Amino acid sequence: MITKTIQITEVSVDELADKVADKLLLKIKSYLDDLSTKKNDVYLTRQETADFLKINATTLWNWTNKGKVISYGLGHRRYYNKQEIIDTLKKNQLLLK
Repeated sequence: MITKTIQITEVSVDELADKVADKLLLKIKSYLDDLSTKKNDVYLTRQETADFLKINATTLWNWTNKGKVISYGLGHRRYYNKQEIIDTLKKNQLLLK
């Protein structure tokens, strides 16, 4: 185990508390950003995506072939990024077509 010694001089308790609080806030923001990034990495199967969009698998297949939604392959399976689907819906309003 590595130990470090910190010597603080000419700093008031309030200044030290502010510095520690600022550093802690940066760490918390970084942690929350990591959580939100991981949350967006949800991949759905074809059927889960069709159910999520309330369409049938044929419509999803057509949308994929037309480039309206992006799928990712792993072997013979197809997966869709949930956040990308939501962003596409917001951008192109696919539900109205």
